Amino acid sequence: MRCVNSVTAVFLSISVISSAVNAVTGVNTDALMRTISALDKQVFDAFNRCDDAAQLAKHESFFAEDVEFYHDTGGVTWNRATMIENTKKYACGNYRRELVEGSLRVYSVKEFGAIEHGTHRFCEQTTNKCEGLADFTIVWKLTDGKWQITRVLSYGHRPINPAVKDAQ
Repeated sequence: MRCVNSVTAVFLSISVISSAVNAVTGVNTDALMRTISALDKQVFDAFNRCDDAAQLAKHESFFAEDVEFYHDTGGVTWNRATMIENTKKYACGNYRRELVEGSLRVYSVKEFGAIEHGTHRFCEQTTNKCEGLADFTIVWKLTDGKWQITRVLSYGHRPINPAVKDAQ
């Protein structure tokens, strides 16, 4: 019985904290998480099929024209056109992106939008081998009911299992 009471107290505490955050920020954090999670899925479903011109165009539509993309090993791009050209040249048909389960975090940005953070892996399309991990941060802007990506950071690129890679 004591265990049941403790579990109930924990769930009540989480509910109260979530309600307090919603009251202070004016944001329903659960709804925001669902929204950004769904957008992430749409962006990267299109990315994963970007060798199809229609999917590349869909992928492109999620990004602001003046998007800044910071990649620790690839450098910086300062606009959507260059970013999409690089995506087409280096990624489309070669790699697919998978979100690491349980890694996604979403934070509200007052009177702007949201920050999405997580870890993803990239897998080779032809072999299905997933050898690399990276962390990412995406800044989303909400304008007139439309969400767009304004900044992307992809960093901390590393092998999935460094010990195995070092042994080879």
